[in-house]
Amino acid sequence: MQITINSADLKNDSPLPQIYRVRQRWATAPLADVPGATRAQLDALGLRARLGPGMRVAVTAGSRGIRDIVPVTRAAVAWLRDAGAEPFIVPAMGSHGGATAAGQAAMLASLGITEASVGCPIHSSMEVVQVGSIADGTPVFMDRLAYEADGVLAINRVKTHTSFDGPIESGLAKICAVGLGKRQGAETVHRTAVYGLRHQMVPMARVVVERGKVLGGIAIIEDAREHTAEVVALPPDQIGGEGEARLLARSKVAMARLPFDRIDVLVVDELGKNISGTGMDTNVIGRLPIPGEPPLPSPVINVIVVLDLTAETHGNANGMGLADITTMRLAGKVDFHATYINVLTAGLVGLCKGGLPVTLPTGHDAVATAVKVCGQADPANARLVRIRNTLLLEELLVSAPLLPEVEAHPDLDLLGPAEWEGLD
Repeated sequence: MQITINSADLKNDSPLPQIYRVRQRWATAPLADVPGATRAQLDALGLRARLGPGMRVAVTAGSRGIRDIVPVTRAAVAWLRDAGAEPFIVPAMGSHGGATAAGQAAMLASLGITEASVGCPIHSSMEVVQVGSIADGTPVFMDRLAYEADGVLAINRVKTHTSFDGPIESGLAKICAVGLGKRQGAETVHRTAVYGLRHQMVPMARVVVERGKVLGGIAIIEDAREHTAEVVALPPDQIGGEGEARLLARSKVAMARLPFDRIDVLVVDELGKNISGTGMDTNVIGRLPIPGEPPLPSPVINVIVVLDLTAETHGNANGMGLADITTMRLAGKVDFHATYINVLTAGLVGLCKGGLPVTLPTGHDAVATAVKVCGQADPANARLVRIRNTLLLEELLVSAPLLPEVEAHPDLDLLGPAEWEGLD
C-alpha cells in the first residue's frame, strides 16, 4: 500500500520528554527442563496404552508467539514416535495466515515450527468437515486432516483472552473449537461476538474432543517474564473443564501488567499476531472497544502510539485500531487482505480493531503529537510510558512525572536516564 503524506502541518519536531529506564521485579520460577516436563506429563497422562503401532496423530500448532512452543512440540512429537505413533503437525489458527494453507504453514515457520525443528511433517489445509453441532444447533467444524487422523494431541498456552472474561478463555478449548475449526469454525464462534466466545466455544470444543478423537492436551502457562512456568497434560474430559479452568486461574495470577493505573501516552514499539490475537493485549493496554461490553477498569491510557509491525505477523495488523496514532512505516507494511480476513472473521469482536489510526510520517512525529494532544496543557507533565510490546513488560521507559510512583513502588527499580531511539 502506498501512503503519501505531503502536509507540513503533520510534522512535529518538538523535543521529546526525557525518559528513564525502569525494571519491574517479579518472583518467578521458570521450568529448568521444559522438554523433560513435557515428556513426564505425557507419561502421567497414560496415553501409551491408547497408541498402537503406526497410529497417525495430529499435533496442533497455533499462531501465537509462545516462548517454548518449539521445545514443547518437539518433545511431544518425539514422545509420540517413541510410543509407536506417527505424528504430524496441523496448523490450528482459524483464519490466520490469510486463511490459506500456504499462509498458515508460513506463519508456523516464522514461529520456528518447521519439519526440521519439531521432527515430523507439517500438513496444512483449510479444508474442514462438520463433526456435529451443539445444543442450539450451531455447527462444529474441524480440520479434515486432523479429523481423519487416528488421534489428535492439542498443544496451546493457557492465558487470559483479549475480548471476554470467563472460566475458560484462551487455551486448549479455544484451539480445538477455533483453531482446528479453521476459517469456518472461527467465523462460527465469532458471529455472535462475545456471546459465542463466552457461551458457545466450550460446547463446540467438547464436540471436537469427543468426535474428533482428541487424546488429550498439553497446556503451557507462562510467567510474567514470558518464561514457561508450567507444562500440564490434561485428559480429554478436562479440556474445557475444571482442569483447564484451574490452569487459567493460575495464569491470570502470573500475568505481567503495566504498573501504572493512569498513563497519558503509551508508546508501543511493535504489534503483531505472534504477540497477541489483537496485536496488543487488551488486558495490558486497558482497551476493549466491543459494543455492549463494559470497559476494562485499568489502566486508563489517553493516547496509544504504535510504531511498527513484527516480522512474524506477515503484515497482519489486526489490533492497530486499538491505537490512536501510528507511523507510515507501520502503514506501509500492512497486508490489508490478511488483516481484513482476520478482522472480519472475528465479526463484531474484530471489527473495532482493524482500522488504520492517524498516520504520521515518523515515529518522532507520532510521539511528539501524542504528547501534544494527550490532555496535558504542559507537555512536561505528560505521563509517558514506552514498551517494546505487550508481552515484554519487564523493562519500561517512563517520563519524569512518573518517577515518584516508580520510587514508591516496591517492585520497580529506577535504572537511570535513557535516550529515544528507533523513531525514524
